[in-house]
Amino acid sequence: MSEVRVRFAPSPTGYLHIGGARTALFNWLFAHKMGGKLILRIEDTDTERLKEDSVSQILTSLKWLGINWDEGPEVGGDCGPYYQSERLPIYQKYAEQLLEQGKAYYCFCSSADLEAQREKQRAAKQPFRYARTCRDLPVEEAKARAAAGEPYSVRVKIPVEGTITVHDLIHGDVTFNMDQFDDFVIVKSNGMPTYNFAVVVDDHLMGMTHVLRAEEHLSNTPKQLLIYEALGWEPPKFGHMPMILAPDRSKLSKRHGATSVEEFRSQGYLAEAIVNYLTLLGWGPGDERELFTLQETVKLFELEQMSKKAAIYDTKKLTWMNGQYLSELPLEKILPEAKPFFIKDGFVTEDWFAEHEEYFAKLVDVVRVRVKTLQEVADAASYFFQDVTEYDPKGVAKHFKPESVGLLEQCIAAVEADEVYDLASTEAAYNKIAADNGLALGKVIHPTRLALTGRTVSPGMFDVMVLLGKEKTLERLHKAVEYIKAHCC
Repeated sequence: MSEVRVRFAPSPTGYLHIGGARTALFNWLFAHKMGGKLILRIEDTDTERLKEDSVSQILTSLKWLGINWDEGPEVGGDCGPYYQSERLPIYQKYAEQLLEQGKAYYCFCSSADLEAQREKQRAAKQPFRYARTCRDLPVEEAKARAAAGEPYSVRVKIPVEGTITVHDLIHGDVTFNMDQFDDFVIVKSNGMPTYNFAVVVDDHLMGMTHVLRAEEHLSNTPKQLLIYEALGWEPPKFGHMPMILAPDRSKLSKRHGATSVEEFRSQGYLAEAIVNYLTLLGWGPGDERELFTLQETVKLFELEQMSKKAAIYDTKKLTWMNGQYLSELPLEKILPEAKPFFIKDGFVTEDWFAEHEEYFAKLVDVVRVRVKTLQEVADAASYFFQDVTEYDPKGVAKHFKPESVGLLEQCIAAVEADEVYDLASTEAAYNKIAADNGLALGKVIHPTRLALTGRTVSPGMFDVMVLLGKEKTLERLHKAVEYIKAHCC
C-alpha cells in the first residue's frame, strides 16, 4: 500500500470552527495511525469572504491544539504551493485540457439569462438545473467569442442520465441519480476555479490517498468523482464524518455558545480537553473511558468505529472534561496558560511573574482543583490580589453571628502567636481553638473563610491563610470582627 496522505483544507473566512478542528484532528489521527502524512492546504479562492487574519489564526489554533502538519504553510513540501490563490495557472491548465478534449465547454449565459431560467423552473415548481444552453455550441464559435472578450464561465459536461455511487468509508455505498446535477461550473467568469474543480486538481496533484471530511460535503462528492473521471484520474477513498448538531439537534450556530477554538481558548479551556472532547464527537474507544490523550487515541483509533449518526455538541461535557484536565495535568503545563487570565483581570502585570514564580505556582495549584476553567482559576484567586470589600450575604447570615466575634478574636490571637505560620502550625492552632470551645473544626473555619475571602467556598482554609500571609490574614480577621460588631450584633 502506498503511503497514506490526508489533508485538512480550511477556507480562511474566520477563526477555526470547532467542526473544522475536529476534521483536522481525525485526519491527524488517521495519518499517525497509518504512519502517513497530514497536508495543510489553504483554500483561499473565495475572495469575497476572506478575512485578513484568518490564516494566522487557523495556524495558531492548530498548533495550540497540538495538530501539526507534515506539509503546508510554514513547513513547505514537494507538492506546493499550499495556498490555492497561488495555484491559479494549474487550474487553468486542466480546465483548458477538458475544453480541448470536449469534456467541458464555454458558457456565455449571463446572470440575467440564468435568472430567467431559474424563474421558469420555479414557476413549474422544479429545482433549478442549468438548461445546457451552451453545451452544443460549435467549438470554433465558442473559442472565437471567448477570444473576442465575451464573458464566459467553463462548465463540465456530465451524463444526462444514470447514477453515480460514492463508496464511503463511513456510510457505505451512497448512490445519486444524475438528474440531481447539471453541467456545473468549474471556472467562474472571473477566472477563479470553483471549489469542486480546484479540490480535485489539488487532491490529485498532492497525492491524497484518502479524503476525510464532514458529512455536509457528501453531496459534493459525486461532482468531484465526475471531474476525476473526466481528467482520467483515480479518485482517493472518501470518508464523511457525522455532522455536529446543537443539543436541540439544530444546526450548530453562535446562539449555542462558543463555536471557534479561539473562543474556547479565551474562555479558559485547555487544548488537551478540547482535543479529548472533539475525539468523542463521532468516535469512541469501544469502552466506557472518556479521558484519554492524543497518543492513547492514536493507538486505539480505527476509522471503522466512526459513527454514522450526528454528534451532539455539549459544552457541559467539555467543561467537566476541562475541569478534570485542569486538576490532573502537570502544573508546569497549566501555569503558562493561566498567566494571561491574571493579567487580563488586572491582578498583576507580566513583570510580576518573574519575581513570584513559586508563589504563583502554589496559588494555581491550590485553586485549580475546585474550578473548571482557567478563567475560573483567576476568578477564584481574586481575593489574593484584591481586598475583600463585601461578604457573601448568605454567608453573613449563616456564619457572622454575635458569638463569631469572640471566636475570631481567638483566631487573631492564635495567628499573632504563631511564629512558624505554615500549614501544619495554622491547622494545629485552629484545632486547639475548636477543642477549647467544644466545637467542630468547621464552626471555626467557616467564619474565617468568609472573613478572608468574602466567600463561602474556597480552597483549603489553611492553604488560603498561608498564601495570604500572616499580615494580610490578621488584617482581614480584624476587619471582619469590626463588620460583625457593626452589622450583626
